[in-house]
Amino acid sequence: MEKTYFLGIDGGGSKCKARLEDADGNFLGEYVSGPANPMRDYELAMTSLKDVIAGVFATANLNIDNAANTHAVMGLAGLNIPCCLTKMSQWQHPFATLQLTTDLHIACVGAHERTSGAIVIIGTGSSGLVCEEGRQLEYGGHGFSLGDKGSGAWFGAESIRYALETIDKLQPSSRFTVKLIESLDCQSAQNIVEVFAQASPAQFAQYAPLLFDYADLKDPVAVKIVKEGSLYINQLCQQLLQKKPQGLSLIGGLSDKVAPWLTPEIQAQITPALNSPEVGAVLIARQQQALEKNNQHSHLNSQQKTGTPIPDNK
Repeated sequence: MEKTYFLGIDGGGSKCKARLEDADGNFLGEYVSGPANPMRDYELAMTSLKDVIAGVFATANLNIDNAANTHAVMGLAGLNIPCCLTKMSQWQHPFATLQLTTDLHIACVGAHERTSGAIVIIGTGSSGLVCEEGRQLEYGGHGFSLGDKGSGAWFGAESIRYALETIDKLQPSSRFTVKLIESLDCQSAQNIVEVFAQASPAQFAQYAPLLFDYADLKDPVAVKIVKEGSLYINQLCQQLLQKKPQGLSLIGGLSDKVAPWLTPEIQAQITPALNSPEVGAVLIARQQQALEKNNQHSHLNSQQKTGTPIPDNK
C-alpha cells in the first residue's frame, strides 16, 4: 500500500521553507530554498518552489515520485492578490492535492494551533492577519513599493535614504550612518543609487540588523528610524486586537528586535508562537484531508441508507 505524506511550504520575499511529514505525524525532513513571492517575481518563485520540493524529498531519502501521494499546502506571499492566485492555480503540480493560501494564513494556524487568532509578520515585509470563524481579515502587506512599513526592507531602505541625505549634508551624521556607508562599500551617493536603484526588498532588509544594533546603543539616527517603523507595527497590533482574537503573536526574523520597541500595553498581549508557518501549513493539509475523508464517509453512509447503488471500482 502506498504511503501518504503531508507537505507544508512557507514562501516569502527572502526564502521558502518546506516541511515533510508522514501520515502518522512523523517528521521526515525540512529544506530551505530561495525567494518565493510569485507576485514580485513569478519565475523566481517557481524555481524556488521546485527546488524546495525536490530538496525536501531528497532530505527525507524519498523519491520525488512520492509527491503523487502527498497532500500539500503552500502559503506564499502575494497570494492575497487575486491575479497572482489565479496564475499560481494554473500550475500543473505533482501532488495528490494542493491547497494555495497566504503566508499569513499558515503562520496564524501554526502560531496558535487553531483556526482562530492573530499574527503580525515582521520579516522582509510586514503585515497582519486575524482569523476568526472562517474569516481572514488582512491589514498591511501591500508590498515594498506601497507599504510594508516596519519591515526589514523598510528599515533597510529608510537607513540608506537617510545615509544619502547625510552625504548631501541635509541631515546630521551619526555613528550608525558612518558605519552603514562603510558597509555599503560605495564611493559616492551616485554609486549607492547605482547599486540600489533596482535592489530587491531582501537586499534592503540585510541592513536592518545593523540598524537595530545601533538603536540598542542609543544612536539618535538609528533610534529615530526604529521608533517610526515600530510605531506602525504597534498601530497594526492595535487594529488586530480590536477584533478580540484568541491570541496575538509576532512572526518573522525581525519580530524579536521590534517587540521591545512596542508599547508595554501591546507587549503584554503578545503570546509566543507555538509553531513555525510551515508547521501550520502541514496542519492545514491534515485538516483538509480529514475533512474530505469525513465527507466521503458521510456520502457513502447516505447512499447506503437511501438504497443508492455504490459504484463497484473493481
